[in-house]
Amino acid sequence: MAVSLSGKKIWVAGHNGMVGRGLVRRLEREDCEILTAPRASCDLTDEAAVKAWVAENRPDMVIVAAARVGGIHANNTYPVDFLLTNLQIQNNVISQSFEAGVEKLLFLGSSCIYPKLADQPIVEDALLTGPLEPTNQWYAIAKIAGIKLCQAYRQQHDADFISGMPTNLYGPHDNFDLEKSHVIPALMRKAHEAKVSGADALTVWGTGTPLREFLHVDDLADGCIHVLQHYSEAEHINIGSEQEVTIRTLAETIIDVVGFEGALVFDTDKPDGTPRKLMSAGKMKALGWEPTIGLKEGLADTYRWYLENIETARQ
Repeated sequence: MAVSLSGKKIWVAGHNGMVGRGLVRRLEREDCEILTAPRASCDLTDEAAVKAWVAENRPDMVIVAAARVGGIHANNTYPVDFLLTNLQIQNNVISQSFEAGVEKLLFLGSSCIYPKLADQPIVEDALLTGPLEPTNQWYAIAKIAGIKLCQAYRQQHDADFISGMPTNLYGPHDNFDLEKSHVIPALMRKAHEAKVSGADALTVWGTGTPLREFLHVDDLADGCIHVLQHYSEAEHINIGSEQEVTIRTLAETIIDVVGFEGALVFDTDKPDGTPRKLMSAGKMKALGWEPTIGLKEGLADTYRWYLENIETARQ
């Protein structure tokens, strides 16, 4: 039986981020009350503040989308922040949700929880079967701890706490700061600036051969609501597209969407990173869900948002 969201008070923790905003947009189509906790009224790293906010607002369900996130440079530069801050946020939200008697909680992790050399496509039980990618291990360890905390509440208290693992995400409200952004917003911003400046070429790191999987944030949000309604198991569940694209094809699609007409140059002296990273979507398909937004359509949607919010998007 599907869990009904009708009449429920659903707290989106982390509502101001890309994923949180996507979840709020998706929940607006449901007959539910959406709860958000602005940082000014509830610092999620402060246990007492979270306890007080949850006690006052009494959510029926919670989606934990709040996290400190960043690219390789940020993870390497601030390992304490990425480990400690994320542990504080998720420990506070999960534990206080239980104390308040929340009916169901969905904790969102990241595909970086899996071993660096996991077999492809990566199935859920690959977790903890090998060493992590060193450049984002701090974030990964925090997310693994969140999964295990949800499992612990299920085992010890029979709480309906579940975990979902999104693949690489993109979409409106992504981070286009070149010091912190991931591959899609970084390439999109560079392509736009190359177009505006009239540059002859756009340089991309590496050979362009690595394969990556991407999911539009609105598809992720829809998948999360489907999981919230239809999934209740201890093991986490992957939420992805199971569609791969090379970095070269991705870059070619982005410059097409942006309208940059110069050459695409690959700097083969720069590293490629992991050759392939694809998550299995078998469990989601078995639940009756698949994404609907194609890559080019999703990139065009993202670029429209970027153009409309270009100054704030770069910060």
